[in-house]
Amino acid sequence: MEPRDKTVAESMAETCHIVMAGDLNDSGRLFGGVLLRWIDETAGIVGRRHAQMNVTTGTIENLRFLKGAYIKDTVIVSGKVTYVGNASMEVKVESYVEHIDGSRELINIAYLTMVGMGDDDRPHRLPRLILTSDEERQEWRMAEERRAQRLRQAEQDASGKSS
Repeated sequence: MEPRDKTVAESMAETCHIVMAGDLNDSGRLFGGVLLRWIDETAGIVGRRHAQMNVTTGTIENLRFLKGAYIKDTVIVSGKVTYVGNASMEVKVESYVEHIDGSRELINIAYLTMVGMGDDDRPHRLPRLILTSDEERQEWRMAEERRAQRLRQAEQDASGKSS
């Protein structure tokens, strides 16, 4: 059975975590590697929901730590598909500290490339992404620009030139 095309909303995912003592670095903030694991897991869930198959992480880009999280903070990690190519997709993941009153403060933004993997453990064609809003179309255009930059960088790397 062929996977069906999906909207952005159909594959969105959100994970919730409480920062515990073992999650802290020497400065008393959430260790970046712990947050990175949560980001990668959330992107994997989003990717599986969209692809309707297993996915693997191809790249993690534009990882920006904006603010710290501290012990007992609730961290919300929210992901959505922003672009789909043939066998890969871009997933935008935003991480927030959620305060007791329910308000959220953005602490991290990351873009991950997830690759759809078939039962033969090889990349497989992905379902298309159905865009339903101007915001989703804008995210798609920005993702195309990031993809073009990645391709330019890969060409430069292959030819031994630096940017």
